This record gives sequence, structure tokens and C-alpha cells, in this order.
Amino acid sequence: MTRFALTIEYDGRPFMGWQRQAHGPSVQQTIEEAVTRITGEDALVYASGRTDAGVHARAMPAHVDVMRDIAPFRLMEALNAQLRPSPVAVIACRTVPEDWHARFSCLGRHYEYRIVNRRAPLTWDKGLAWQVARPLDADAMAAGAARLVGRHDFTTFRSVHCQADSPVRTLDRLEIERIGEVVTIRASARSFLHHQVRSMVGCLSLVGDGRWSPDDMSAALDARDRAALGLNAPPDGLFFVSADYPADSTPAD
Repeated sequence: MTRFALTIEYDGRPFMGWQRQAHGPSVQQTIEEAVTRITGEDALVYASGRTDAGVHARAMPAHVDVMRDIAPFRLMEALNAQLRPSPVAVIACRTVPEDWHARFSCLGRHYEYRIVNRRAPLTWDKGLAWQVARPLDADAMAAGAARLVGRHDFTTFRSVHCQADSPVRTLDRLEIERIGEVVTIRASARSFLHHQVRSMVGCLSLVGDGRWSPDDMSAALDARDRAALGLNAPPDGLFFVSADYPADSTPAD
């Protein structure tokens, strides 16, 4: 048996999310079925994160075990051939030790959320960014974001369906950058709660358009109550960007 680390890029719009679902297509199922067609083996693909319906990935690490003797490049080429025309691509593939795990070996996860701040409808970015028509103050958003960095109880910012044992997480980074009409929010942590990034972005947009102050962000955090959430941003602008692993065990070259 050989364990392959895959780096996967996908457009989340046609899918119900990463994880297999009984009620619709998923990225996981799409890749597993492609592996089975290539190898004739039942496949289980494990990823470093679980994205929701409509959420995208630029470089999602994953792994799969294969009994067939096949080179990483050949597996990658075969997978991409089988994945067409689904908007999923394997952009890197390599062998890793059998104790390397895409999820449990992961030391950190990085997300980006893109807001296009303009009144005109989106064309090229439709489904790939959240359009916010009201003017956003990126400096105010940065001040609000600073209130969330660190170790906190993020109950307010997690879905009522979140299955995590604890709402406590350490948010290592929550940064705001504005270039022209595009506002990018970058979030980093070892792990995130269900809907945490989207919930933080939704509230930051309220700070940006003046309906909330940074103090309101602190109050929402301190409430530890989902009812205190101001707004949950849509999935459109959210991208899984990358993940960190021990220096001697990276997911792909």
C-alpha cells in the first residue's frame, strides 16, 4: 500500500461541500469515485479541512491509500482526466509515510475571504466573492478583527450544528487588506469551528459599514451566544488557501 498526499483545487459552487452527503454531490465523493475508476479499489480520501457548500479551495491537502503500483505523476494525471469536467483538479501529488495524515498531522489552516465592495453587479467574480454595496472602512474592520485574535470562546461565531467538542479556539491571525474595491480577510488558526470564518466576516462587514463598532465585536464575542451574531457571510467569497505541516512532512512538493 502507498499513501499519496494530494493538493486539490476546486470551485465549490456545484458541491454540497467537501464531505460526502446523502443529499447531493461532494468534492470527497467526486475524488473517491475517480480513484476507484483508476485503481478498481474502494477509496477513502481524507482532507485537512471540511469546507461547506459553495466554499472553494486553492490548495486543499488530502491523502488516499492505493494498493496499485503507480507513480505520483501518473496518478495525478489519471485523476485529472477522470475528474473532468468537474471543477476539481489535483495540482500536486507525492508519496508520504503511512503515519502522515492530512487532517491529524496538520498544524495550521489558512483561509481567505474576498469581498467586492461596489454597487455594480458582479460578473467575473459572481459566486467567487461576496458583493457588498455599502462602503466599507477597512481600518475599522481591522480594529474589529483585532478584538477576536487570540484564545477565546467562539460560541457566538459557530454554527448551531457545529460538532466540535469545545467552542474554544486560538485565532492566530485575522487581517484585513483593501486593494481598490476588493477587501480580503485572511484568517489563520490550528483549527476552526463550523461557520467561524463566515460569521467573523459577516460581523466585520457590519463594523466596516458603520452599523457596528469594534466594541460591538467584543460584546458579541463576550456574549458566547449565537443569538448575538450580527451576520453570517455567504459562502461565495471563502477559500481554503493552505495548511501547515511539520517541516519534515509536507503535503506536496
